[in-house]
Amino acid sequence: MSNFDAFADFRMDGHVAIVTGGAQNIGEAIAKTFSGAGAKVMIADLNGEKAQATAAALQAETGNEVLGIGCNVTIEEDIQQCVAKTVEAFGGISTLVNNVGWGKSYDDPLDVPLEEMIESYKLNTLSAMRMTAACRPYLLEAENATITNSGSLVGVLPAFDFIAYSAAKAALNHMMLGLAHYFAKQVRINTVLIGTVITEGYAAAGLDEKAQYALAHSDNLTGRAGKPQDIANAFLWLASPAGSWVSGQTLQVSGGGKRVRLKPE
Repeated sequence: MSNFDAFADFRMDGHVAIVTGGAQNIGEAIAKTFSGAGAKVMIADLNGEKAQATAAALQAETGNEVLGIGCNVTIEEDIQQCVAKTVEAFGGISTLVNNVGWGKSYDDPLDVPLEEMIESYKLNTLSAMRMTAACRPYLLEAENATITNSGSLVGVLPAFDFIAYSAAKAALNHMMLGLAHYFAKQVRINTVLIGTVITEGYAAAGLDEKAQYALAHSDNLTGRAGKPQDIANAFLWLASPAGSWVSGQTLQVSGGGKRVRLKPE
């Protein structure tokens, strides 16, 4: 019987990860997967109580240390506190997941208030830069240091009904690519372009049940909407030693996107 472990490079023993927006949905799946792979995880979420409850549940399930903290990633003081608490608890940081993101839908993209465009940029783009800056001293000391970002398929495809969100995610793609080149040989940086994954966030963004059903049965190559675990699996590959030769990339995880055909079926 072979002693070769094909999954050894996907282990994250000895790693310390911060997952923003990790209390539920995709962020929770990422935190759970990293913890299950052996990492110590800090869940940073706007809802501090939810972050702590999720952390306790994941620790009980995986047997590895998971903590939760309330953190508004648009506020510098919260970011610094999150980083300090993580280092205090776990001794360092090797893995940053910039998962936070949200957008609101508008029928007319020119109706989006300027203030909302700016706030979307702060939340979906600048928060990742500020978290990166705060974690930099610890990432530079870590082995296999990584930053992996939750991007969106609408950051590369037209989405006029989510213009503020899509523009901010497009900016995230380009900004993090620039940082990947800046941190070359020191920190690997990648972004996952996430397709349709139905969560309660869709309702909050203004999509009714009919719209959510249409998305869930979207005309992509796999014929289904994504699950949070589909995204978490991609994050594990990029953040673990298994992805050690991957940096400066935008990885599309979207079921293959839309099928294109000239004639209707």
